[in-house]
Amino acid sequence: MAGLIKPLNNVYEQFRCLPGIGNKSAMRLAYHIIDMSDDEVRRLADTLLQAKREIRFCRECFNLTDSDVCDVCRDGQRDHGIICVVEQPQDAMAMERSRGFAGVYHVLHGCLSPLDGIGPDELRIKELLLRLERGGVKEVILATNSNVEGEATAAYLAQLLRPQGVIVSRIARGLPMGGDLEYADEVTLAKALENRTRISG
Repeated sequence: MAGLIKPLNNVYEQFRCLPGIGNKSAMRLAYHIIDMSDDEVRRLADTLLQAKREIRFCRECFNLTDSDVCDVCRDGQRDHGIICVVEQPQDAMAMERSRGFAGVYHVLHGCLSPLDGIGPDELRIKELLLRLERGGVKEVILATNSNVEGEATAAYLAQLLRPQGVIVSRIARGLPMGGDLEYADEVTLAKALENRTRISG
């Protein structure tokens, strides 16, 4: 940004790259970092590096975890016969906040978006099919976002999963079109799960 000394501008540019951070917020954060003590900045940097080193994907559902298998997949009280498919880890977290789901998850890490070069091979779809091949799954709930890409992903998965002999359902339209699961309130999510509909075909 014009008028900023180079070191401050570098901090500003790093914050500006983050999602949801506009120019003004990036500037406030950059100035705040400069005002912090060396120890505070070191703690922040160490925390970020530690999180980056320790967080990995669960080998079962591909949600974020700090161990080989996440807490949800390890939980014997959950119904492992019901898999809720979401686009991103934050969507699974939103579902957990609703307290309306007692099954397990599968995180795709994206949605189909041909214009962005994201096809089936870029998502964790093969891994979902492998989970079904192992047996024991009776229902797959498609909880992708209610936008064009999310609907296209759900339609593609429904077509792929129907021959697997499982119930394929879609979360109910309690979610606004164009909205993201991450920002939905707990009641809306709970109702969407409760009123999910089976996809016929």
